[in-house]
Amino acid sequence: MPEEIREPWGDWDPAAPAEAAGLFGACGVPWWIAGGYALELFAGRRLRAHADLDVLLLRRDQLAVQAVLGGWQWWAADPPGVLRPWRPGEILPPAVHDVWCRPGAASPWRIQIMLDDHDGDDWVSRRNPLLRRRIGEIGLLGTASVPYLAPEIQLFYKAAHPRPKDESDFAAVLPLLGDVRRRWLDDAIAATYGKAHPWRSAL
Repeated sequence: MPEEIREPWGDWDPAAPAEAAGLFGACGVPWWIAGGYALELFAGRRLRAHADLDVLLLRRDQLAVQAVLGGWQWWAADPPGVLRPWRPGEILPPAVHDVWCRPGAASPWRIQIMLDDHDGDDWVSRRNPLLRRRIGEIGLLGTASVPYLAPEIQLFYKAAHPRPKDESDFAAVLPLLGDVRRRWLDDAIAATYGKAHPWRSAL
């Protein structure tokens, strides 16, 4: 959900990646820390403050969230920006990519679930279905074996409509990307957002 329409839905007190790992570590399906925290795990240092914590799962595994966060409230972000309760056992429609989660009605939001698509053993970008990677190759392991989304994929998502924090993340992480990751990111941006995208000159 865009940040400019998040405020009416309540406060956030984002969980730390280690807390998310404690919750999702035994869920039995692949999951990854995403968003700005994923880039921090890759960089190995603090980059900035965070308004939320993103955890990415494949759409096929969405009901694992309800099992892992049993007793919590789960609210689906239905486009174009409305939160509504996610019913137990409900399979979310393809247009819903985000779920906000909190321990109870009086609690702040702690975790935002991101749902990405797949085709067999391949991760498929929801921004461009021609972009595919083997599911086992879209993540890395950080400190204490916390899985996180590969930086080139996270930056690809941030490149759609870069905000100041996205520009800051890109500048901080770019020097750490090797040739293979840079090349993938450059090709993905060109194919999805156009050859004139400003980030491509730095890649």
